[in-house]
Formats: sequence, C-alpha cells, structure tokens
Amino acid sequence: MKITSTNIAKPTTIIWNQQEVVTGIYKTPTTNPIYLGKDIVKDDEVTDRKHHGGEFKACYLFSEKHYAYWKKLYPKLDWNWGMFGENLTVSDLDETQIQIGNIYKIGKALVQVTQPREPCFKFGIKFGSQQVLKQFIEHGFPGTYVRVLEEGLVKTGDTFNLIKEAKNSLTIHQFFNLLFSKEKNQEHLKTAMHIDAIPQRKRDKLKAFIN
Repeated sequence: MKITSTNIAKPTTIIWNQQEVVTGIYKTPTTNPIYLGKDIVKDDEVTDRKHHGGEFKACYLFSEKHYAYWKKLYPKLDWNWGMFGENLTVSDLDETQIQIGNIYKIGKALVQVTQPREPCFKFGIKFGSQQVLKQFIEHGFPGTYVRVLEEGLVKTGDTFNLIKEAKNSLTIHQFFNLLFSKEKNQEHLKTAMHIDAIPQRKRDKLKAFIN
C-alpha cells in the first residue's frame, strides 16, 4: 500500500433540516506532508468531535481503487482525491485483507487499524443524495480509521510497512458487515469482543447481539 494523496479540509457550512452545520468532509489534496497527531490530523477540520477524531478515529484512509466504482455511479460530481472525506487516499488498500489491529509504519508515523467508516448525512449531502448511504453500506468497502501510536509526518508516495499483524481478529470488511447485517455472524461477534483496537463502547453495543 502507498499514499496516493494527502487531504485536509477547511470548515464548510452546509444546510441540514433548515439548520447550518459545519463539516470537514470537503477535503482536498495538499502538496505538503501532513502531521498525524494522536487525536486528529494537524490543520484538518474536525467539527463533530463526538463522531470524528479522537483516539480510534485519528485519521481516515480510503482506497484509490474504489474511486472508479463511485465515479460510474456519480459521474457529474467534481471528482478529486479526498472525495470520501479521507485524509489519506491509499493505493491497493483492500478491506477484505486488512485485519483490525494491524500496525503499520507510514513515513514518520506508526498507526494501528481500528474500525471502518460508517456513513452519515454529511456524506449524502456531499454526493447530492442520501441514497448514497445505503449504496455505501451495500458496496461494503468503507475504508478504515486508524489510531496513531507514534505521531509524525506522512506524505504522498510513502509506503505502508506492516510492523505487526493482528492475530485472532477480523478484517475491516468482516467487521463492517457485522455492524450493518441484520443476521449477525455469531463467531465474528465473539471475536470482536476481544479486539482491543475496536472502541469498548462499540464492542459493548455489539455484545447485545450475542446469543
């Protein structure tokens, strides 16, 4: 895996239910390295700290290879890297292979894979249709958040070096399906309970589905 683009956002005001809402989803590529901090990417807009940023969502990664699929569905949008609100657009990122808990060295930073992105209304506004939320879930390739174990600069062209592979874990793809499927895989549920890279509150919520 390699960084195709580093992306950050300025605060953007949108209208939702007749109210103004500030968002950082409108990210655009930057030619400069970006600094991955423990809770946030430096100089990036994160307004809603309840749902974005923090230890388990310090930086969001999305796969370059999924862009072609979405461009066909929404050809009239103004396409550029960062379209999905990701800080890092990554080549060859494969959610069916990446284990939650994997630790990678990228540039000067050390990161750990934590959880998939769950789409919200702001994503729908950016794409011009709330239908995109259902499409995003059904497609099943949501990218991933990481937590930053060691802060540092990363830049376009930096490669991901696997430092430690998680054991007895789930892939991002498996966990994303677990979150949204009506019939939840019991083995996956039990496995998720023991993955420290998944926030405890999310594990507690899933625990209710164990038979």
